[in-house]
Amino acid sequence: MPDALDATPYDALLLLSFGGPEGPDDVVPFLENVTRGRGIPKERLKEVGQHYFLFGGVSPINDQNRALLDALRKDFADHGLDLPVYWGNRNWAPYLTDTLREMVADGRRRILVLATSAYASYSGCRQYRENLADSLAALQAEGLDLPKVDKLRHYFNHPGFLEPMIDGVIESLADLPEDVRDGAHLAFSTHSVPTAAADSSGPVEDHGDGGAYVEEHLDVARLIADAVRERTGIDHPWQLVYQSRSGAPHIPWLEPDICDHLEERHAAGAPAVVMAPIGFVSDHMEVLYDLDTEATAKAAELGLPVRRSATVGADPRFAAAIRELVLERAAVESGQQVTPCALGALGAGHNLCPVGCCPARAPRPAAAGADSPYA
Repeated sequence: MPDALDATPYDALLLLSFGGPEGPDDVVPFLENVTRGRGIPKERLKEVGQHYFLFGGVSPINDQNRALLDALRKDFADHGLDLPVYWGNRNWAPYLTDTLREMVADGRRRILVLATSAYASYSGCRQYRENLADSLAALQAEGLDLPKVDKLRHYFNHPGFLEPMIDGVIESLADLPEDVRDGAHLAFSTHSVPTAAADSSGPVEDHGDGGAYVEEHLDVARLIADAVRERTGIDHPWQLVYQSRSGAPHIPWLEPDICDHLEERHAAGAPAVVMAPIGFVSDHMEVLYDLDTEATAKAAELGLPVRRSATVGADPRFAAAIRELVLERAAVESGQQVTPCALGALGAGHNLCPVGCCPARAPRPAAAGADSPYA
């Protein structure tokens, strides 16, 4: 048996994710959860839901979270870390509030949260913290004793997150026809967000245009491109691109869109493109539709060879990275000196989101940060 690892003061890990429908009848109710408060008519939601209906009304994200749960539990057990792992979603079952209620019933008093978003942004960090605050408020209204909840730092530049993506890009390059392989361009893709939201991501004074959101993605893209060059001997041109825009046309969002980028690369004479979805932890619907379906169809229309590299998913190296981050945070909370593990120019992110970090348009309580109402 491995020597026991100690995650004290934490007594549980919560995997917190977006959620997704698991059948055709779930699609519209799921989208109603996602868009609650925006007044979007049901008929419009049915139109939006066509992406899901193309795949039988099932988002792959829940099964991918189940695989990640299995990978985490196996890694923890293999390394002697006795820390139960729970799962709750923002928008579909298992719902976050239900999972937190279960954790309280199980006697969990100090919970560490892993969000399935690696980068700083409102939708990728603070909104999850707002969801935690909403759920804690609901439990408090039920008269339950609230646990203390902390959130793991952003892990975009942890080696266990980067290495699977590096391997994925190299494998995708190798899968291209030999005559276009060496000249292939790399398109590092992430979710587009409004430019105003990007500019205010992270502590505003610490970042330039695009805020921490763009800066962190650029750092990851550069690290992967450098690793590919070192391992293959080929210096592939690369660019950070965006996908999955969903906002009103008059509001500026981050660009270029992946499909526009493919047209530009083709017009400029690029022989092939590898699309690397670095902004996503797993192959969920926005990867399957926006890249594997829509962008791949655009490339076929252009006659441009493309490949899409794998996301991290439940790779054992990612599970090991989460174990390392859990132990790192536990050591910090226990007053130990810790050297965080991080690659690239930006270093390890903050453990505690500061006041004003990734602000919402309308201020709302957010747990697990310096401004949390739940100490």
